[in-house]
Amino acid sequence: MSRTVNGPSATPRPDLRTVHRPYGDADDSAVAVTGVTADGAAWLASAGAYPRSTLAFWRERPDAPVVLPCGTAFDVVNAPAIFGRRMLDRLWDEGPGSGPVAVHRGRMLLFTAPGTAHRLPSLLEWEQWSSRGRGDGGGRTGDVPPLLCHGNGDAVTVPAPVGAAGPGRSASRWLVAPDIRHPWLPGPEILLWAAVRAARETVRISIFPPADQDAKVYDVSRRR
Repeated sequence: MSRTVNGPSATPRPDLRTVHRPYGDADDSAVAVTGVTADGAAWLASAGAYPRSTLAFWRERPDAPVVLPCGTAFDVVNAPAIFGRRMLDRLWDEGPGSGPVAVHRGRMLLFTAPGTAHRLPSLLEWEQWSSRGRGDGGGRTGDVPPLLCHGNGDAVTVPAPVGAAGPGRSASRWLVAPDIRHPWLPGPEILLWAAVRAARETVRISIFPPADQDAKVYDVSRRR
C-alpha cells in the first residue's frame, strides 16, 4: 500500500505532545471523535520498523494517515461499514467493549490482538460447519459477510492522529481512538461472538430518518 497524505492544513497543526482526550469525552466532541493521545500515537508507531520516524512524521503532519504493518502490535479485522457497526454495537452494548476502531473508505477497521487474523477465519468456518451439523442450516454465520483479516505480512492505512469533524471530515478517521500505550485488544473468540450476534440482527424499518451512525459515544473506560 502507498502512503496517503492529506494536503496542507490552513489551521495551526496541533503538537502531539499535547494529550488529547479520547473518543467519548462529551466536553470536546470535535477532538474526541478523531483525537489520538500521545501514548496512543506511540502505540500505533510501535507497529512499524521505525517508530521514531513515524512519530516525527506525525509531529510534522498530525493530519496525515500512514500505512503500518499488522502482526506485531495489532491485527485488524476489516468489515463492511454497516455490518462492522453492528459488530461494534454488540461489543459495547453486550460485550467487553472494543479496542481502537477506525473507518477507512467505507470499511470498518477493528484493531484486534495479534494472531486474530490467522485464527478468526477458521473459527468462522468451524462455526458454520457446526451449525449445519446441528440442523441450523448455517444460520448462525450464514449472514456474516466476508471479513478481511489483516495479520502478519499485511499492512493497513491508519487514520491521522488529528482530523476534522463535521461534513468535511476525512473518509479515514477514528471512531474509538487509541489513548494508552498498551490498549486492550479483543481476540478471535470475541470477534467471532460479535460477528454471530451481528448476523442475528433483524432489519428494523422506521418512518424516521436514520440518526448519524458516527454520533454514538462509546464509554472507553469499559475497555479492559
